[in-house]
Amino acid sequence: MANSAALLHSLLSTAWTPRRRLDRASATRLAPSPGPPCRSRRPARSVRPMASSTTAARADAAPPGLKEGIAGLYDESSGLWESIWGEHMHHGFYDSGEAASMSDHRRAQIRMIEEALAFAAVPDDPTNKPKTIVDVGCGIGGSSRYLANKYGAQCSGITLSPVQAERGNALAAAQGLSDKASFQVADALEQPFPDGQFDLVWSMESGEHMPNKQKFVSELARVAAPGATIIIVTWCHRNLALSEDSLKPDELNLLKKICDAYYLPDWCSPSDYVKIAESLSLEDIKTADWSENVAPFWPAVIQSALTWKGLTSLLRSGWKTIKGALVMPLMIQGYKKGLIKFSIITCRKPQAAIEGEPEAASPSVE
Repeated sequence: MANSAALLHSLLSTAWTPRRRLDRASATRLAPSPGPPCRSRRPARSVRPMASSTTAARADAAPPGLKEGIAGLYDESSGLWESIWGEHMHHGFYDSGEAASMSDHRRAQIRMIEEALAFAAVPDDPTNKPKTIVDVGCGIGGSSRYLANKYGAQCSGITLSPVQAERGNALAAAQGLSDKASFQVADALEQPFPDGQFDLVWSMESGEHMPNKQKFVSELARVAAPGATIIIVTWCHRNLALSEDSLKPDELNLLKKICDAYYLPDWCSPSDYVKIAESLSLEDIKTADWSENVAPFWPAVIQSALTWKGLTSLLRSGWKTIKGALVMPLMIQGYKKGLIKFSIITCRKPQAAIEGEPEAASPSVE
């Protein structure tokens, strides 16, 4: 165990170099980019550009074993993450250029939730606050329980990991929230909910696992009630320039290495999400690049892995988790290169029914 821990320590510490500041985050209403996204497949398949984000995504099926791989990764790693980082399995939000200490990270993870809600202008007044929420890719339910407490809402979380669903329900019970937050195993592309059920549709760092981005956003829109807010926080690749029809070969190679470790299928750009949202007639579409605001996160995760507790827990957790740890420096590299973008995309379902849904009956006038 000691020799293995020393080897892992050497690999992580050698690969990691201190970050430099990234470009300042922006929050803009984004016009669709003319450039297409890229595709990165599971192991033994090369990363290649997609001809069109929307047309290719509609026809694309999940690579064999993808769902099982995602479930296995989180079955294996969630306990380790919780023991070191707590119940929120997502990035923290930091001030630009902030030098964060380990004690700051839970605060930063909570701030990430609050910043996303503020960016989407989710109301918190008693009349208009969300009363029903779905957490798509819920992890062990940290966001769901936080939102349930904040709004007094009924929160339903879905995950591919049975271990996460069980732990989420156990934590809800321990926190006295069993009547407000519940978790189940389900596929985000085939959600087990009726149309128009939720006032707030929340996806915090799960979109990157979705093999069909068009269907993913379509399902988010389907389960959203008329007028509901949809919030997607996810990893993207950079938008392509007008002169580009693909990412560069070295960028594609870097993404493939990350995909192979984290069970990530298709990558897309923020502008591709905008185009998908527009194709679904969603409204008030906004996006922002928060890459600079999450810059301290991955170095901090590596530092936590280099502690004795982190190394020994990592070695006990299994090979999928170790593979993920070994490519963490590549995430830092991707952010530094401007290749990986930590993006938020928000929109609203129209009050009137969108195409494919029945119109509400008009009240009769006597």
